[in-house]
Amino acid sequence: MSGLPGDAGPAEDAALTRAAQAGDVSALALLLERHRPGMRAVALSLLGPCADVDDVMQEAALVALRRIVDVRDPESVGPWLRMVVRNRCRTLLRAARRVEPVERVPLPPEGTTPEEVLQSHALRDWIWEAVEALSPTLRLPVVLRYFSTGITSYQQIADACAISVSTVRSRLNQARPALARALTATAGTAHEDVRRRTEASWQEARATLAAAAHGEFGKVVKDRYSPEVSLWSGGERLGGAELLLAGMDLDLSAGVRQRPLHVVTGRSLVIWEMELVNPPDDPDHCPPGVAWIMTLDGGRFDQVSLYHAPRPHALPAPAPA
Repeated sequence: MSGLPGDAGPAEDAALTRAAQAGDVSALALLLERHRPGMRAVALSLLGPCADVDDVMQEAALVALRRIVDVRDPESVGPWLRMVVRNRCRTLLRAARRVEPVERVPLPPEGTTPEEVLQSHALRDWIWEAVEALSPTLRLPVVLRYFSTGITSYQQIADACAISVSTVRSRLNQARPALARALTATAGTAHEDVRRRTEASWQEARATLAAAAHGEFGKVVKDRYSPEVSLWSGGERLGGAELLLAGMDLDLSAGVRQRPLHVVTGRSLVIWEMELVNPPDDPDHCPPGVAWIMTLDGGRFDQVSLYHAPRPHALPAPAPA
């Protein structure tokens, strides 16, 4: 055999890859179409003929959207795309051997996060425009899965959204083709500058914490949050603005501080992932981290859902091989 179908045309591959890395949407679409047979062959060889093959192909396309700038040898984009498929298949197979799927989205080398990759090339704005076109029910699992750093496994998403793991899987399965359709529909439209919006949200997160440390969190809530803002955790409504203020005051009085680690920002959904720094004399006061998952209405935060990262000793032991 001479090789997989995607091996032909390295010069054409290189030209298309460079164009895609520069933000050419049609070049990336053509590149994925050229290598679809080879990518699918890899998935079939590892998974066999099953519905998971289509899911893996769709996930691989989304990974390629985020990580095309990582390809250092444009002529070798075919093997790179097949590697993406192979990794997704292996992750799926590992997850199937466990009680709960705990696979994570593969990150680019050198610790780069998905959001940093999106900020590095023009495709980021197009992707976010398509994400915004999803329904709120599908949008949140997609954003957590592909753009957060600490809430990417099915179990973590289930806990953050207060739904079952099977529902997470179902919603992601619905979201992937919907996102593909939205990407096609928005390819030729103007896209908002996501990088600028994200930088502004980083600044707001830091300013919010600084204001809270100086006793001015109430002013922030009055200026940026809806008067009817609701605070949620684990799918239960805990209260409104009063509880939001009381919770912040309680943490600060206990010596707990928060430090922003990662920000995900859309027009309708904002996520601030925070490290919780406990006082030296009470190192176990709070879990290691918290994510503020906030929805926007009319430019104001109208709902805040808190997801606390589990304590290390509370994590389930891996199942025996």
